[in-house]
Amino acid sequence: MSEQVIEPGTGETDPQVTDETHVHDAEELQKEVEKWRSLARKHETNWKAASKELGEYRTANLSDAEKAIEDAKAEGRRAALTETGSRVAKAELKAYAATSGVALPTSVTDFLDTTRFVAEDGSPDMEAIAAFVDPFKSTPKKAPKFTQNIGAGPQGGGTSPTQLTREDLARMTPPEVNEARREGRLNQLMFGEP
Repeated sequence: MSEQVIEPGTGETDPQVTDETHVHDAEELQKEVEKWRSLARKHETNWKAASKELGEYRTANLSDAEKAIEDAKAEGRRAALTETGSRVAKAELKAYAATSGVALPTSVTDFLDTTRFVAEDGSPDMEAIAAFVDPFKSTPKKAPKFTQNIGAGPQGGGTSPTQLTREDLARMTPPEVNEARREGRLNQLMFGEP
């Protein structure tokens, strides 16, 4: 049985009220959602067009003095957005650099034109900030493939072999001494390295 609601004073039933036992399937509900979304978009577009037309009408009916005042207000808004946006963009630039592990020197940030990192609405342009900071990210340095000891004193890099003492040398046979020399275990004795 379906319930019908009678509108007060008319004696007619409301066509919107349906049977409460009717189960809506997902496809039916999705169509309804899409219908209302399209109507909302249509009305939003109409509202924007009407607002723009109203603004143009108001602007057209202004006197020269009023137009000058409106232009000054608009210029003031743009200047304020640019100034505050520039400060916020500089802060965002420093924050993004810090989270990326990049240390930007103050000489870079002090002389940088941060208005390039401000979007039209005055907010920071994170894509521009990322494009600026990302090339400064450092890649981990790779160790050289070969040991860097070239006989010019201590060179660092790599680990040096354990050095033999004169007592160790006295107990070794000539072939063992030659092998230790090739391995670099006699460098302290031969070259006087510390």
